[in-house]
Amino acid sequence: MDALKSLTRMSFRQLAQQALNVCLIVSSALMIWKGLSVVTNSESPIVVVLSESMEPAFARGDLLFLTQPSAPITIGDICVFKLRGKAVPIVHRVIELHTTKNNTQYLLTKGDNNQVDDRGLYNPGQMWIKKEDVVGRVKGFLPYVGMVTILLNDYPQLKVVLLVVLALFVLLTRDE
Repeated sequence: MDALKSLTRMSFRQLAQQALNVCLIVSSALMIWKGLSVVTNSESPIVVVLSESMEPAFARGDLLFLTQPSAPITIGDICVFKLRGKAVPIVHRVIELHTTKNNTQYLLTKGDNNQVDDRGLYNPGQMWIKKEDVVGRVKGFLPYVGMVTILLNDYPQLKVVLLVVLALFVLLTRDE
């Protein structure tokens, strides 16, 4: 109740300043994301592991840092690739390569914890991943940091609660 009283005591100018603070936080997060995209030369510089298919290398909820592979991809590299028509990228290890005479690379991938290769995951009739399908190569990770993202995706109402709490915190915290 004190928070509501604090809000009603604020002038229009103070409320506008607090609203601008919220916008500043959001725009800063977007700038950091875009900055990472430029530095890593990857459209998606950070991804979260969503399944157990890469255990023991990566666990569900690990946050992966990606770079766009400038050098050719080699067997053993862990790549993130996106299949045409599917929204979620896949994080798996390259187990086989095929390079044509004009240096076009075709990759076969497999999750470390899976029994078979990924041909069953690929689109019908697709036997290989093209280098153009690769979003990035894994360069580092932070264990379990991405669990927040998984929880927010699994429980959408949690996003609303978190945003409301953060907005109230910013709005009700006054600079004296």
